[in-house]
Amino acid sequence: MKKTTLFQFFHWYYPDGGKLWPEVADKAEYLSTLGISHVWLPPAYKGASGGYSVGYDSYDLFDLGEFDQKGSVPTKYGDRAGLEHAAQCLQSHGLQVLFDAVLNHKLGADEKERVHVRRVEEHDRNDIDDSAFEALAYTRFVFPGRQGKYSEFVWDYRCFSGVDYIEDPNENGIFKIMNDFGEDGWNDDVDKENGNYDYLMGADIEFRNEAVNEELKFWGRWLLDSVPCDGFRLDAVKHIPAWFYSQWLDHLREHSGRELFTVAEYWSPEVSALQNYLHETENKLMLFDSVLHTKFHHASKSGSDYDLSTLFADTLVAIAPENTVTLVANHDTQPLQSLEAPVEPWFKPLAYALILLREQGVPCVFYPDLFGATYTDKGDDGEDYEIIMPVIPELEKLIEARQRFANGAQHDYFDTPQCVAFVRDGTEEAPGCVVVMTNGDVASKHVQLTEGLAGRRFYDFLGNHADVVTAGDDASAEFPVSAGSVSVWVLEQ
Repeated sequence: MKKTTLFQFFHWYYPDGGKLWPEVADKAEYLSTLGISHVWLPPAYKGASGGYSVGYDSYDLFDLGEFDQKGSVPTKYGDRAGLEHAAQCLQSHGLQVLFDAVLNHKLGADEKERVHVRRVEEHDRNDIDDSAFEALAYTRFVFPGRQGKYSEFVWDYRCFSGVDYIEDPNENGIFKIMNDFGEDGWNDDVDKENGNYDYLMGADIEFRNEAVNEELKFWGRWLLDSVPCDGFRLDAVKHIPAWFYSQWLDHLREHSGRELFTVAEYWSPEVSALQNYLHETENKLMLFDSVLHTKFHHASKSGSDYDLSTLFADTLVAIAPENTVTLVANHDTQPLQSLEAPVEPWFKPLAYALILLREQGVPCVFYPDLFGATYTDKGDDGEDYEIIMPVIPELEKLIEARQRFANGAQHDYFDTPQCVAFVRDGTEEAPGCVVVMTNGDVASKHVQLTEGLAGRRFYDFLGNHADVVTAGDDASAEFPVSAGSVSVWVLEQ
């Protein structure tokens, strides 16, 4: 049985023109053979920028590339038929399909409405002006291209708690909408950054409006019944009251009769915030370990000055491994993005070994690290610049090693700053491995193996070290590693 391994099948700079869905279909068999079990697809519905939208500027959840809206019928990734074919190909090769749910906000409203708003202090969202005033806001979504197909629900100002742009007077900022819901402030039960982080962008969805909740539940049921879908990646949950997704997931799991693997993005440097969210949602989902990712970023920038023995201290995977998805990179951490914190290429093999080969957590692999990617754009100076995202040569072998060798009990040797190791003992049915890495010079780690391995020979599965290691009579051995590298030592057959 495959070990659960996610693959994020897109990145922020993926090219326009409907190329993604055909590529997903084409590579489904390869990913399955490699050892991937779940594929996370980008937001599949129409964004405010139509065929150029990465998908996080959510406009019409029911338009999966089927209607002429926002300047195109297809989304950036292709049309609905292409999406359905891609998802069917994934499932036919034993892969589960995760859809990206962006339910925090909407952009690209079809009409303006006259509303009453109050100005909000950006860095203290609880500081809301006492006086309200009239203005025009982009808050009415009627989806003229869809003409009520699938859902006749019209989103208006009562469906939103705030906006960031108004007209008459023309202003940018944060404006609390006055309606029948939350007159005194924002949703509680959200992240406390900026006092209250309910508001993020665009027309912020008002979850205290029961009609909104019912429409979002209906959309979830419709999606599960309409296209191949096995679970979700939830966007920006730190801005959404935790009770909403707890109820939403219960509803969809009952409707579908399935587990619906779900991982949420709660990007915070504080592990306590992640723990609190898991508690508030009753552990009904998993979270990406943003704390561990930040440590990978700093370790890659610091070189041999970083203390590798502290990598897992105060991380979510160390505290709540059963609710943790680990990652090395994603679309938000890429260069020029809001959460930019790239992990340098030299360190990525080490980081991937740490998430793919350990017992704790479910690892997520990022598209550019497996397939590579480049992006060219003009800078503010008018000059072209190129973002290069190279293939990580060891990654294929590390994913294979996860399926073949990441077995049995785990023993850690995180006892020195520049060289750490861990051992997977293996089981009666499957072999284990010894993983050694360093961010400094050539190093080695002396480890104790299980009794039956005395005299057995090991080789580096990654090919980073040419010599063979033979365990002593006491079933211990010294396993070397090249400078700034990782080795995965496995038994010779």
